[in-house]
Amino acid sequence: MAPSEEGDSLQLDSDIFLKRLAAFHQQRGTTLETAPRVNNKSIDLQKLYQVVADFGGYDQVSRAKLEWRKVGQTFGLGSTNAAAYAFALKTVYYKNLAAFEIKDRFKREPPPKEILEDVTAKGGDLLTRTVQNYSQPSIEDAEPSGDDEVTTPNAGDKMDIDEPGSGTGRSTRGLRQAPPQRILFQPDLSSSRQTRNASAHGSSPQPTTAPSAAYNCISLPHSISSYEPRPPFPLTLRGVTTPANNSTRFNQQVNQQHIGLKRKAKNVTEPGSGFDGPNIYVRTLQALKSGIPGEIRYALHHLVKISHERGDKFRFEAFPGLAEALIEYIMGITSEYYAIDWRVTYMEDVSSDNVLDAINGTPQLAEKMQRAKRIDFVDELWDPESVIHFENVMQAGLATRNLLHMEENSQYLVRETNLARDMLTIVLNLPHDPRLTELRHYMWDIAECLVPYWAMPNPPSSDPLYKLLLKEIHESPDRGAIVTCLRTLCRISMNLTVNNNIVGVPPETISKIINWCLLQDEELVGAALDFLYQYTASPTNVAVLLYNHKSRECPLPPLLSRMCSLLRYGETEIQTKVILQNVVPEIPAENIPNIPGELLQRLLQMDEPERSNVWLKCVFEEHKDSEITQIALWHAYQARFLQHSNPAAPNATGLLPAAEFIKNVSLIFESATAQVVNGVQNKFIIKGIRPRRHPTDPRHHIYLRCMWKPPGHTNPCNEYLPNADALKHHLWQTHCGLKFKEGSTTHYSADDTQTPNPKIDCHWNGTCHRLSKGIPKLAPTIYNLVRHIPIHIPSSSSSSSEGHDTRNNNTSKNTNNKTANPSSSSAAHPFTPNTLGPKGAHDPRFWADTRGLPIPRSEIDPEGKDALYHYITYYNTPVDEKGEPCGLSHTAALVLRNIARHVGKANAGLREG
Repeated sequence: MAPSEEGDSLQLDSDIFLKRLAAFHQQRGTTLETAPRVNNKSIDLQKLYQVVADFGGYDQVSRAKLEWRKVGQTFGLGSTNAAAYAFALKTVYYKNLAAFEIKDRFKREPPPKEILEDVTAKGGDLLTRTVQNYSQPSIEDAEPSGDDEVTTPNAGDKMDIDEPGSGTGRSTRGLRQAPPQRILFQPDLSSSRQTRNASAHGSSPQPTTAPSAAYNCISLPHSISSYEPRPPFPLTLRGVTTPANNSTRFNQQVNQQHIGLKRKAKNVTEPGSGFDGPNIYVRTLQALKSGIPGEIRYALHHLVKISHERGDKFRFEAFPGLAEALIEYIMGITSEYYAIDWRVTYMEDVSSDNVLDAINGTPQLAEKMQRAKRIDFVDELWDPESVIHFENVMQAGLATRNLLHMEENSQYLVRETNLARDMLTIVLNLPHDPRLTELRHYMWDIAECLVPYWAMPNPPSSDPLYKLLLKEIHESPDRGAIVTCLRTLCRISMNLTVNNNIVGVPPETISKIINWCLLQDEELVGAALDFLYQYTASPTNVAVLLYNHKSRECPLPPLLSRMCSLLRYGETEIQTKVILQNVVPEIPAENIPNIPGELLQRLLQMDEPERSNVWLKCVFEEHKDSEITQIALWHAYQARFLQHSNPAAPNATGLLPAAEFIKNVSLIFESATAQVVNGVQNKFIIKGIRPRRHPTDPRHHIYLRCMWKPPGHTNPCNEYLPNADALKHHLWQTHCGLKFKEGSTTHYSADDTQTPNPKIDCHWNGTCHRLSKGIPKLAPTIYNLVRHIPIHIPSSSSSSSEGHDTRNNNTSKNTNNKTANPSSSSAAHPFTPNTLGPKGAHDPRFWADTRGLPIPRSEIDPEGKDALYHYITYYNTPVDEKGEPCGLSHTAALVLRNIARHVGKANAGLREG
């Protein structure tokens, strides 16, 4: 129901509102709480009244779901236990503002305080509440549930559950309800047997003894006190099928029962079934020990698969007897070639030739095999059992080889038994049969895994496996077997504290190994280098190399040459740039340079605008940070060509208009732009160009300026010469006073050149004064002056008639005006061309100061200098993941180190011998 008109209390200030509210409660006879608090936060009653009015009033907020929580959010009550705070806020409004809202906003009389302020705030519908329609809630209903806007749920209602991440953030369902009262059990003391008459009537049974007053029916729940027994209902009877009343139907039912029993019998666990048995590891072990051919084949097949897929986790120690069973089965291949059946014993009695000592190893095993009777067979004829036996042995060897790549298995086999050494001796001493090639490779791989934990006897040449390794290296044509044997020899006792001394190697074998180092086979060369590193670690072996080198049985020079070449194997070239001299920026020119006369004559022969364009290129250069005023540029152009542009003169070329001339500047130089600098007085400039220090000709050859500045002169000579030769002759003739010989234009007269004259001195740039102030002092003669002047003249290689291209050089254009190399022809002495003066006096990197001490040219050169670099090339050899050297280059260096370390002892031993 909408209010008839809006109350005016919404527009009042807080004090007037509270005064009106207090007067209303005083008239009504209720108590006003002027400063209520919820969750330790003060609640402004006027704000609460306005917020609830914006939501539609008390009845509308109470009727909607979770609206009181939204009202609470405007007061920042928080999301934790939001239901309890919402009900507390509702109670504040109910006790203080609900009746006032009905009177002020809806202009109606509120219900009496007995059914409003004096009762709980649970529920709503205050506008329609009267004494007649209002019922007092029970104790359970009067207790707030913590979210009173949710009524008691019905059977079909869904539980109100907050979604994860919702804004309500309820962590509880609000206030807890009172638990229901417990009804104590009261046993029935009457007779449990009912009489016929009692059952005939429809009355419920009554107890013979009434309960005590403490547990009377008044305190029982309504569901128990109003219990009525279920009324009787008639039974439904069904006929039974028998052979007498329906024989056909009865037979069908019997057949169906038999079929059902058969189906159930399929799923019945029979005796001995339903047990998976041992796992695959235990089963393969037991199958291998069983001796049954089918079980052995099954076990070996799965062992190969396990060793390939799970070889890094399959440990011999977890399955005792597995390693011994595999080794015994591999040694059984001997029966295909010799009439001998090996028997393994763990006792010390090995007197019989077919008994193997599993504890200490079998001595003279190779001799026992030689004494055994050989079985003759034809290669092409093999019975099926032998074929299967060979396949099983191959699988056993492969499984053993795979499992021994795990270090724990190798250590276990070496620690627990010596059968592995006997197995290697037996298999590797069998006849060379092509069908055994694969098995022999497996044996070499097994030996490589086991020898790091074996200690060889002293000397090792008495060990049968050591002999087999050297024999295989010397005689075998198989590259794979040679590589494995070389690695095996290097790994002997590697994980033990015992030194591995490779001795007793024939010189022919050493010669072969050295020759293998010359091949382009990285794997074979690496194995050979590892062997040579171990071999040269002994001074005795180095002496053997030197001795056999003299007898030409061992090619030592090729070995050393190959080792040196391998030092750069796998290198990576790295070039490092080292700065010898930083860039020395040139001092920018202050004035626009004059052009030489011969260049001016060439320009006067051109037409405009070609003449102005060439002149601009000769006297200006691009520079992004420089600028020149347009008026200064125009005046310079007029000063150069105005006097030569007389219209009355024949063939005279007039000047360009100023606007067209300025426009051409931007066309000639890409970085040049005409700009206006705003200020008190606008300034018109050309941005991006600057005057050159030295003019150039149209081919970009730089003119050289004479910097001779005699005493009393403000400016230097400033004569521009096209190359170093012209500058040299200009200095000799104009400033030194040399004269040509009579009848010659190339040779100067030496008269009076040795006569001292105190006025003779070097005035280059007005600062040199080498003859008068240098240390040591030189005689002030023309001869000494001429010898000194070449230090100021650039080399002809950079400033000769070929010139120097200055295009695309925006930072240091005049790179040719560097210190001259006095050994060049242009700087030679006119009388004695090969005389260069004292040593170091003409170092091209230095000038001499007034004391004769050299000063770095970069400190006083106004022309600037380019940076000088020195490139150093490094060749880095391979390194491992830890940054340590590795590879063929590292091993070759170790071999050379061993030879250099022991060659002195070896020579001393040879001389004593």
